Amino acid sequence: MIRTVLNCARIALIVLALAACARQAPEQRLRQTVAQMQEAVEQGRPRDFMTNVAADFIGNDALDHDGLDRLLRGQLLLNAKVGVRTGPLQVEMGQGDTATVRFTVLLTGGDGRFLPERGQLQQVVSHWRLADDQWRLYSASWSPAVE
Repeated sequence: MIRTVLNCARIALIVLALAACARQAPEQRLRQTVAQMQEAVEQGRPRDFMTNVAADFIGNDALDHDGLDRLLRGQLLLNAKVGVRTGPLQVEMGQGDTATVRFTVLLTGGDGRFLPERGQLQQVVSHWRLADDQWRLYSASWSPAVE
């Protein structure tokens, strides 16, 4: 009887260990990618942000990958401190290896003192694809959020 209980305990431990080592679900990895991109902007690391943007990216007004890179770098040069606060992410997993993420974001900027000097609340719809086991942003649109 004790041997049976010990065997069951071993099996349970093995199952738990395998579950802990299992790869994260695609949605969870996508949420982490968005969080890493947010952190990269706040820490003034545009290169790290752009590693998750697909080469064929398209945004508002036909903004392409290079244009997004210039826009981001310009904002980081104009503002000593940039803040990015996202609302809850609404993730919709698509067919195959695609996803859509909708969220509101509060963007702030200024000289880095106590209060930001500028701020905008934007509604964002972003489209992602999984390539080489990494989520890449291939399309995004944003507009002022209305309440």
